[in-house]
Formats: sequence, C-alpha cells, structure tokens
Amino acid sequence: MTHHTDQDRVWTLIEDIGLCMLVTHDGSGDELRARPMSAHPSRDEDAIYFLTDARDHKDDEVAINDNVCLTFADNGGYRYVSVTGTANVMDDRRKVEELWSPAAKAFWDSKDDPSIRVLRVRPSMAEFWDSPGKIVTSVKMAVAAVTGGKPDLGTNRKVSL
Repeated sequence: MTHHTDQDRVWTLIEDIGLCMLVTHDGSGDELRARPMSAHPSRDEDAIYFLTDARDHKDDEVAINDNVCLTFADNGGYRYVSVTGTANVMDDRRKVEELWSPAAKAFWDSKDDPSIRVLRVRPSMAEFWDSPGKIVTSVKMAVAAVTGGKPDLGTNRKVSL
C-alpha cells in the first residue's frame, strides 16, 4: 500500500465507523479522560468535527492541553483506528447547522441552542488495524492454532496525516 492509499484507508475507516472515544487530559492535565462522541470527518478540511456542549468540560480540558486521541472501533468487522491530533473548540453557528442531525436532538432541543459548540480535531497521525472480517480472521486463527503458524490477521499501519 502506498502512503496516499493508507491515508485514504484511515479516512474511509473513520467515515464508516463514525463513533469514537475522544480522549483528553482532565482539568489537572495529569489524567486521561475518554467519552464516546459522534464524529463528522471532513477530508477536504483535514479535520474531524464533533458537536459538544459548552457546559461540559471538554472545552476546558482542550484549553489546558489540546493534544487528543480518537479511537474508532468496529468490533464486528475487526477494524480499528487510533488518531492523534490537536483540538480546539469553536462557537461557529454555521458549522453547528452544517453538522446538525436528528441524533443531536437527544442532547439539545434545537440547533439554535446557545450552548452548542464545535470541537475540531486536526489529525496528525493515525494507526489502523484492518482485518478481512470476523469469519476469515476466526478461520485463520484456528488454522494457526492447529498448524502452529502465525496467522495473517490483516493490515496494520502507522500513517502521517
């Protein structure tokens, strides 16, 4: 695989999986904190966006340390991506409207809620694990266990973004 193809694969996995754990440093900057978030990737803007709430602590944590990690997992397909990047929180009403979806109504009454913010992550590095799927992986592991060989469980690459 070429570097460009690896980058494309990372973006495709992010788009396909959609949900991730956003890992930030807590308010003291010493501990890590993770929470599930719905990602809105934009290859053209080289950014991954999230809707967040100003009343939560993510914006405070990002202000203290803007280094974040996003972990995407498709356990059923044995596909995983870890993205490292820098984050910032924006009060961008146009972007809120662009990212708004019916799912966001679970958290806010409308896209006009003044507490909605946009969290933007600019990815710098990613690592992905991409397998041929659960059935094929299971068969390969079983064959390896019987033969004593090492199974080929798919692709693992580190990618600069």
